[in-house]
Amino acid sequence: MEGASWFHWSGITPAISDKAAELTRLACEAAKRHGVKVSVDLNFRKKLWTKEKAQSIMRPLMKYVDVCIGNEEDAELCLGFKPDADVEGGETNAEGYKGIFKAMAEEFNFEYVISTLRESFSATHNGWKAMIYNGKEFYESKRYDINPIIDRVGGGDSFSGGIIYGLLTMPTQGEALEFAVAASALKQTIPGDFNLVTVDEVKALAGGSANGRVQR
Repeated sequence: MEGASWFHWSGITPAISDKAAELTRLACEAAKRHGVKVSVDLNFRKKLWTKEKAQSIMRPLMKYVDVCIGNEEDAELCLGFKPDADVEGGETNAEGYKGIFKAMAEEFNFEYVISTLRESFSATHNGWKAMIYNGKEFYESKRYDINPIIDRVGGGDSFSGGIIYGLLTMPTQGEALEFAVAASALKQTIPGDFNLVTVDEVKALAGGSANGRVQR
């Protein structure tokens, strides 16, 4: 961790095995010793562990985390927080998330709590936005209409990469979030699991027209 500025890990890693969970803890401790910012994508995977096992491992690891990223399902299954919103019914009103964002930030002392908000109209047509909370203010991104989706795989990772880049290089949490949402929206128009776009392309979309239509 010496010389690093950021350490990012995913909830998939500690789910692989007990040894992987211990290694994740040791890595987080090393990051903290070196003053490295730590972020997590909660990323619950039901084929790897139960919600009970996940919470027994993930909740103690949160004391090392500065930036928590995860959708509503991840927050509930990994940490036990459920938003006041009908997510299954497609309701993604950010107001329903503010309560759990505040509760998570208060319990775990997160610097930022971040969630993507997906509206699923069909397998190839989604609405896409996100929200961030810095302990004082909420910021909700503009909404993108992704139609057609070419490949959802890598959408979450491209969002995490985008928010890390944004928080490291941009002056406000709002600008960082807009960059991350634009990056992940573009990724979902690209086949494969890698985001083949440039920073300038992401910034062009993030700063573009407010209709949020993704075109390539």
